[in-house]
Order: sequence, then C-alpha cells, then structure tokens
Amino acid sequence: MSSTDDRRFEILHAIVTDFVGTHEPIGSKALVDRHQLGVSSATVRNDMAVLEEQGYITQTHTSSGRVPTDKGYRLFVDRISEIKPLSAAERRAILSVLDSGVDLDDVLRRSVKLLAQLTRQVAVIQYPVLSTARVRHLEVVALSPTRLLLVVITDNGRVEQRMVTLREGADDDTLVRLRTMFSQALDGQRLEDASVAVADLASQAPPELQEPVVTIATVLVETLVERGEDRLVLGGTSNLARSAADFTPATGGMDTVLEALEEQVVVLKLLAHTQRTGQVTVQIGEETNTENLRNTSVVSTGYGASGTVFGSVGVVGPTRMDYPGTIASVAAVAKYVGEVLADR
Repeated sequence: MSSTDDRRFEILHAIVTDFVGTHEPIGSKALVDRHQLGVSSATVRNDMAVLEEQGYITQTHTSSGRVPTDKGYRLFVDRISEIKPLSAAERRAILSVLDSGVDLDDVLRRSVKLLAQLTRQVAVIQYPVLSTARVRHLEVVALSPTRLLLVVITDNGRVEQRMVTLREGADDDTLVRLRTMFSQALDGQRLEDASVAVADLASQAPPELQEPVVTIATVLVETLVERGEDRLVLGGTSNLARSAADFTPATGGMDTVLEALEEQVVVLKLLAHTQRTGQVTVQIGEETNTENLRNTSVVSTGYGASGTVFGSVGVVGPTRMDYPGTIASVAAVAKYVGEVLADR
C-alpha cells in the first residue's frame, strides 16, 4: 500500500475513533487539532474528499463534518492489526465470575451479563448445541422400586434429567446391571451415535431385563436426539437506550432492533456465521442481511474446548461501536466460558 493510501487510512482511522467517542461529525480542523497527522489542513481536506468519493465516509449535512459509512467501518475492522489483550486482573475477574456459576444455566446467564457490562452492548449466547456433544456420564438413580431418575451429563456442561416408570420394581442388583449396560453403551459417545447405541441395547438385553431396558432406552433416545429449537440467553438490552440516537427513524428506530432480537431465529442466523473458536467475526450494517438490523453490527465467535464448538457468543450494537475493545471482550468471554464448561 502506498504512503498516500496509508495516510488516508490513518485519517479514516482517526475519523472512526473520534466519531465513536463523540458521536459528532468530524471535520478536518478537528482532525488536525487532535491528531499528529504530519500534513497540512489542505491535505487532510483533500484526503477526506477522496475517502468520501470512495465511499468510506459521508457527509450528513452540507455544512457538517464526515462520519464513517459501513464500508469505512469494514476497512477499519479489517485492518485492526492487534487487539489489546485484557489485563491479568480483568482475566481473573472474568474467570472468577463464570467459575462461580452453579450450573449451565447460571454460567450462561453470568456470561451475557458480564459481556454486556464489558462492552455496553446487547450480549447473546447460544446454549450448547447437542449434536456436537459427547456423553460424559450417565447416572441411574432409584427414587422408588418402580421410579428411576436418569441423569445425562455431556462434555459441554449440559445436564438432562428424565423420569422413568417401570412396570415392575427393580432391586439393587438389577439397578447396577442397568446402570452398567447403559453407561458402557453411552460413555464418550457423540449424542447422535449414543442414541443408536441405546436403541441397539433394547434388542440385545437378556430376557429378565428386556422390559426395563426397552423403557429406559425409549426415554433416552428421545432425550439424546437433538431438539429442533436452539435456545439463547440475552443480556443488556437496556444498553440500546444509550445508543438510541444511532438508530434512525428511517429504518424503524430502536424498536425494530428490539423486535429483531426477540426473534431467536434471526439471532441464531447471525451467530451461524461463527463456526470456530478463536476467530471473531464482525458483521457490519447491511452485512447482517437483516432489514431491522441495518444500523447495527454483530461481533461474535464460537466457544468450546479441545477443538469442539459448543455454541456461539457475541454482542449486537450500533455500527458506531468500539470495535477493538468489543472484539477483545467477546474473545475473552468466549475463551473462559468454554474452559469453565469443559471443566465441569
């Protein structure tokens, strides 16, 4: 890239940074006063005219300064060379908050609350996707001779509990045999494979265990087959009120953004762009392909452990956001959510 292009990007960088901080159109005089650009005011004005012609900035009113366009934000994000890492104290604080969660639901609620506080945006996290999970443990607990509690724990922290009612009571020896059979069939299996293994047990069970095995297998198969709906946890929707001025009446205002966020399928579609851990995706304005979110950006990434993606986590906010800080916060929270759930 030529020195002229480098200088123009430096000017774009300054416009984005100042506009995010002030929400005021940026003029050439302000740029010269605030930044050590090393060129004259006339050169800055000429460069701004070129940036506007190229579609990176625009003039909201004839007499006003310039503001970044979606294309300008995209170039800015694409050229972020280094994300400032969180401090050791910030990392410890995040891990402490998440590690204190009592179960999966609590960890996810804490995650979105924390991410919303860090970014001052709307935070969203997807529940672990069952198709990617493996069975870590199966427990069969006798509540009475004819009533059993099945507890399936997956490696992504998900816990499924189901009640089973048997026609005839099961003694301790029968319970041990049932627990052993199902544990061996399920241990370490991916859920989609586990359901097949459980179904096979029904045809392989000895005659004296046929009835309880079939009953338990039927319940487990229904539990292990992935549910058609994915669940999300949202937090920090009140943060949108701080950015009400960013959502123009021409695109429906803030209400249309809230309506879009209430449609889980819309949010899941946005998060579907994130398929890997350690890689943050930024969708800006029109890139969301969602009419009600034309004035927003979505910053998201996958969370998980050992190369397995459990789900996605991210934030939704106005295109005028602190991209470097937001990207760093999303990446950090995703990293620690994956670690916490993998350790449970």
